[in-house]
Amino acid sequence: MQERRDVVVYSRKGCHLCEIIKETLVKLQRRGSFDWREVDVDANEALRRQFTDEVPVVFIDGRKAFKYRMDEQEFLRKLAS
Repeated sequence: MQERRDVVVYSRKGCHLCEIIKETLVKLQRRGSFDWREVDVDANEALRRQFTDEVPVVFIDGRKAFKYRMDEQEFLRKLAS
């Protein structure tokens, strides 16, 4: 059985690119073995300073994988590696 991967999306309200990535993750969850969660960078001062205008950012198992946009096939490839 494949180990489930941990995916975190750092985003903020009103971010169109963030919405696209979240919709993509919902769709891809049927094809990949991963759990994902969203973290609102504006809810935490340190995260707001860290990411400023660099959202969305996607991390897979604690490693930055994508910023701004996410290619579905590349995501699945990184998930499998």
